[in-house]
Amino acid sequence: MKTFSIQEINDVLGGEIVGSTATKITAPEQLEAATETEISFIGSKKYEKFWQNSKACVAVVNQDISIEPGENRAFIKVKNADLAMSQVLELFAPAPPVFDIDIHPTAIIDTTAVIGKGTKIGAGSYIGPNVSIGDNVTIYPNVTILDECSIGQHTIIWSGTVIRERCLIGAYCILHPNCTIGADGFGFRPCPERGLVKIPQIGNVIIGNNVEIGANSCVDRGKFSSTILGDGCKIDNLVQIGHNSKLGKFCIMAGNSGLAGSVTLGNGVIIGGSASIKDHTTIGEGAIVGAGSGVAADVEAGKTVLGYPAVEARDALKQWAILKRLVRDSNK
Repeated sequence: MKTFSIQEINDVLGGEIVGSTATKITAPEQLEAATETEISFIGSKKYEKFWQNSKACVAVVNQDISIEPGENRAFIKVKNADLAMSQVLELFAPAPPVFDIDIHPTAIIDTTAVIGKGTKIGAGSYIGPNVSIGDNVTIYPNVTILDECSIGQHTIIWSGTVIRERCLIGAYCILHPNCTIGADGFGFRPCPERGLVKIPQIGNVIIGNNVEIGANSCVDRGKFSSTILGDGCKIDNLVQIGHNSKLGKFCIMAGNSGLAGSVTLGNGVIIGGSASIKDHTTIGEGAIVGAGSGVAADVEAGKTVLGYPAVEARDALKQWAILKRLVRDSNK
């Protein structure tokens, strides 16, 4: 079991220790569940009230904390407790699954594939013709990478992931279990003689560097050209990204949200959970779409929209307030 002193943790965080404790810290935990040997976090003033009843011996806090740690307890003051939390979690993180050998004998690797130095490929994985895999890539068991794909260095691909033909994945990406890259886009047209005719999807997917895609998410290939995810995008579980959509850098999409075909997101766009974006819609740089919203028209850069259909946030809040008053008055 990993243990650290408060000083060893602060050596990583570079904060200011207030109070003192000699307790060896065994794990991070949320305030209400922490034990006497655990470290916790106070990332907002609204959580300060929970410190008194918490058993944690140490908390990482923001510099504007307004309470004292108490006897045999301590705070580590930092500029941003939420970011510091990620560093503490890294300290205590268990080792990833172990590869006894770098390339498992049951993996099927085409003779034309190029495998970089230090790359690990788990049992039952398939690497197709003319695939290029960079250095120090980790491919867990039962991954499928089809013809002419490219995988950048230090990327991690978890079990069950399927990367279809001709897709390009950048460096330092993480693809979580069972995500699908390059499935056919949803393209059909009615035909009097044949019913619904499938439109061939002949493009690919291009994913930038430092992109993370959650479990069971799907990024469809372009009908023509490419579906593109820019550097640093973070995609949650159960997200659908339709064909020919283009995401700028550092976009965030929360779980169960979806983009229809040919949606454009500017840099830094945030899409809340279960939000739906209509096809051929453009959402400007830095805009935010609230959870559960339905976007049917373009959104200007920097705007926040809410509701179904989505409107500017302050207008949505006014509408909801009026509806509440109407309901209240009708019940009198």
